[in-house]
Amino acid sequence: MTFNILSGGEDRFEAILTIVAAARPDLLVLQECVGWEDGARLRAVAEALGAPPGERHAVLGSANPRPSGRRNHVAVVSRAPLVKARVHAPEVLAHCLVELELELAGEPLLVLGTHLNAGSEDRRLAEARWLLSLVPPARFAAGLWALAGDLNAISRRDPYPADLDARLAAAGIEKYGSPPRFDTMDTLEAFGWTDALRLRPRSPRWATALRGRAGAQVETRTDYVLLSPRLSGRLALADVVDVGAASDHHAVVAEID
Repeated sequence: MTFNILSGGEDRFEAILTIVAAARPDLLVLQECVGWEDGARLRAVAEALGAPPGERHAVLGSANPRPSGRRNHVAVVSRAPLVKARVHAPEVLAHCLVELELELAGEPLLVLGTHLNAGSEDRRLAEARWLLSLVPPARFAAGLWALAGDLNAISRRDPYPADLDARLAAAGIEKYGSPPRFDTMDTLEAFGWTDALRLRPRSPRWATALRGRAGAQVETRTDYVLLSPRLSGRLALADVVDVGAASDHHAVVAEID
């Protein structure tokens, strides 16, 4: 499950705990964990999932600071023990990336959890290319890999209207370019990543964020669970979890057999 909780959760944190406890994912990737440095909210999330305490089950990825000084940390909580975990925060990333390894039915499962740049498709594309440098093509083709997070990029595979450009302009949304660009998701899919929500949707739900201004809003999705070829063959279903007012993003879940 991937879920952008918006500015650390703030006064919505109890609602966030209720949502993740109800979904009870085996692996949870959270974005915008602002102010989580003391570990208290990370421990609360782990407890809500029934994950044992400690760094073998929960990792807070320390993010690069934004111009405001705010750090949009990425957190990962796993009910199964982590074999390895590493946090990457090079200058090319707006925030950070958490790289981890678990065991799935006796095989390594490699997971990348991240949050890409919100403002520029050029920046997102550079981040995606750097991310792919962490993934050896031969190991990717033969292994079990997942990429989860708020990628802040739109996919041409989602059911956007033909007049998307005009709608984005009317809503004052410039982050995707004009005409809208799909370069980041095209690059990831060309490498071999498969979008779980498009492969095995459980429901017609697809949008994770309503963006724009009053009278001119656009349904968008920038939250993804992407799978390597072998792992996508074990995908049972994927869905969008409506979180109501708990965040400005809905969550995305994928179930692997």
